[in-house]
Amino acid sequence: MRILFVSGGTSGVIFSIVPLAQAARAAGHEVFMAGPEDVMPIITRAGLPGVPVTSTSMMDTLRDKDGNRIPIPTDLHERFLFNGRCFGRFAAACLEGLIPLADRWRPDLVVGGALAFAAPLIAAYAGVPYVKHAVDMGEPRTIDLAAASELGFSLERLGLYDMPRFDLFVDTCPPSLRVWDAPPAQPMRYVPYTTPKAVEPWMYTKGERPRVMVTAGSRITPDYYFDVLAALVQKVQDLDVELLVGAPDDMAAELGPLPENVRAGWLPLDVIAPTCDVVVNHAGGNTVLGSMAHGVPQVLIPYLPYVVDYSERLTEYGAATLIRPGEDSAEAIAAAVDKVLGNPSYRERAHDIAEEMRRMPAPTDVVRALEELREQGRREPAAPPRT
Repeated sequence: MRILFVSGGTSGVIFSIVPLAQAARAAGHEVFMAGPEDVMPIITRAGLPGVPVTSTSMMDTLRDKDGNRIPIPTDLHERFLFNGRCFGRFAAACLEGLIPLADRWRPDLVVGGALAFAAPLIAAYAGVPYVKHAVDMGEPRTIDLAAASELGFSLERLGLYDMPRFDLFVDTCPPSLRVWDAPPAQPMRYVPYTTPKAVEPWMYTKGERPRVMVTAGSRITPDYYFDVLAALVQKVQDLDVELLVGAPDDMAAELGPLPENVRAGWLPLDVIAPTCDVVVNHAGGNTVLGSMAHGVPQVLIPYLPYVVDYSERLTEYGAATLIRPGEDSAEAIAAAVDKVLGNPSYRERAHDIAEEMRRMPAPTDVVRALEELREQGRREPAAPPRT
């Protein structure tokens, strides 16, 4: 079977779908992962054949036709619409390379990350089943609607009247944390993955002091969220702990001199997390789920509005504590870390979540579900694209 994985344009959403792609390839299926040119190194370092389908990067969608940065709305609803439209424009750009790829390679199945809106369109064009793959614990539906509105021309070009529905939804959210109206899904155990790095002894061992990891995600650039990371590090660097700062190596170097108890750089979460006592983070999907998978309690500061919902769910469950953006003073973060370290219930609840995740089907099991879906046969393809 030929399976086309359609990735998003940033490392986080790629990391989410890598384990299933690797499992499918290990099961003997032909796997391609398509995405923009700038993320090909991330895909190929995961041992997957990467197919560049556009020169447009995700960051390009944040700029207008003249190259000026589009102001990000402060109103929550408008922010969701803004995000959806960016994802829609990105999907339209990817479609230009996906159509000839589908014509030449003829996939039997398309798997797309939840925010990769080109995936359902290319599946409909090829007349094959579409599998939607979660990239975190859920996004606001307003984002999907805004993306669809941005894709009107692409839909018309393919002879479609609305966004195609998924044939299977692969969800990595633990059942006890799913929202009540979540769609039926094929559950899958979340397997933490990041771009690997040579493992050193300090990564999997710890000293006598509590080990705290701090991160604002893997997507940081000088123009995107570096100021958030720098401010966060400034606020926590005086804690009496062993402090690990997770960030791309070049961005970690820009943080300047740090106290002796601080290590900063690219940290393999799957290796580091089991040694951590608390993870202080921006509530990004992979960081949250990766920490959950290893039973590590968290201090969540959801700087992006669409991650607030699942941050609240994890906090209500008792495996994390939440600090609202704007209330994240050094004193507030220190108090939250002390509360989590001093109250065993946080680690107990985090362990409960980790155990629940371990009982979910592994990616190898989900590959069998993909095979069964393929056996249902091809469907009528969408109309040939209009020029």
